[in-house]
Amino acid sequence: MDHVTPLDHVTVVAHRGDPYRVRENTVPSIVSAIEAGADAVEIDVRLTGDGVPVLLHDDTLKRLWGHDRTLSGLSLAQLRELTHDGVPTLREALIAAGPHRLLLDLPGGDETSVRTVVRTVRECGAAERVYYCAGGVAMLQIRAADPAAEIALTWTTLSPPRAVLLDAVKPRWLNYRFGLVSRELVDRVHRDGYLVSAWTADTRRTMRKLIACGVDAVTTNRVDALAAELRRGTPR
Repeated sequence: MDHVTPLDHVTVVAHRGDPYRVRENTVPSIVSAIEAGADAVEIDVRLTGDGVPVLLHDDTLKRLWGHDRTLSGLSLAQLRELTHDGVPTLREALIAAGPHRLLLDLPGGDETSVRTVVRTVRECGAAERVYYCAGGVAMLQIRAADPAAEIALTWTTLSPPRAVLLDAVKPRWLNYRFGLVSRELVDRVHRDGYLVSAWTADTRRTMRKLIACGVDAVTTNRVDALAAELRRGTPR
């Protein structure tokens, strides 16, 4: 692939919004993260039982909303009633983010949900400010649904992705768990022509290490802390 020049700054990616202050994957959480200094906000997208993309990481409402109900068994109207309109649709999240970037994670994504999400992004005119992350299967589906999509291929091992997968997915980013990241890995990925993102770093020590290793983006639950580290000028 063509060489990709590493970014000259570290992109601050807010993990599910600003969850230490505001409930994750909600409009107020997205707004709070942007106000705290996020360059992009990562959100999780699933479909309701009647096929509407909404923001929820888990497949049930139990952890966040206290209802032991599966999302796939609820219509959007039922979801709104149970959560008092707390779970936003993807369309509402795209509006709330304004010109800011959104990183869409697709837990449990299948061909139907992927195509629905991509279609919604297009209908909202947001394709230029949305990118996608997940493992190989979901990202292959994204690539099939949108040949121009920007992709961060999530990777959880030190062994590099196979060339056949990279050729098919055509990611811009390789997205690593923070504990795997080293200067050697970052240099290798950059030489191969990809940007490096790391998730999910919440301690200042880890943030400083990742910045010093030369990563291009850090996903965090503590946007304010990461923004403060970057203002301090932690060396890359």
